[in-house]
Amino acid sequence: MFQKFNTRGMKGGEALILELNRIVYTSGISSPVTSKRGMNSRLRYLNSAKGREAMREQGITDRAMRNWYKGKASPSAENRQKIDNAYWDRRRENLIRSGWLKRHLDNNGAGRRMEIYPVDERDVPGPMRRTEGTHRNLTNRSIAVRYIWGDLVDAWAAQDEDTVDEIWEDVISDLDSDYAAYAYVASVGIGA
Repeated sequence: MFQKFNTRGMKGGEALILELNRIVYTSGISSPVTSKRGMNSRLRYLNSAKGREAMREQGITDRAMRNWYKGKASPSAENRQKIDNAYWDRRRENLIRSGWLKRHLDNNGAGRRMEIYPVDERDVPGPMRRTEGTHRNLTNRSIAVRYIWGDLVDAWAAQDEDTVDEIWEDVISDLDSDYAAYAYVASVGIGA
């Protein structure tokens, strides 16, 4: 029923997953892998047993790694992408393992502000839009969210979409009568 009249959006839990991914990917090395600085930073980050294992999982050989670390060769464009993938895999794992992501989002118990953007109804026929006629107007909502961050990060790390969906339901239950209107959203933003 959600997309019956050309409404564009996604489940709230899916939007939460995308936002956690954004937080992780914007907290790492900002220089692109194609730059010398970006490549060297990623190789330094991956210069450990776990880092090398992450590169092996991407299909990089021990010989290639030895040559890069000794300065005898530079990674090809294909291997740069593999190194970048290994970097982000390790970075994600380290943020989860260290507890940084949970602590960052929990903010010493104060939680984080969450912006909820309603579904896009531009292509919905006029009388069927919530923004016209007798339907309620959907607006962006901003709420303070506490106490969910540990469970949310655990579910996200385990790729447990069902639990993330349950957590989303807990978040929007604070919206009282607007609860059902935000089960699907265009996006979610976390002030982190």
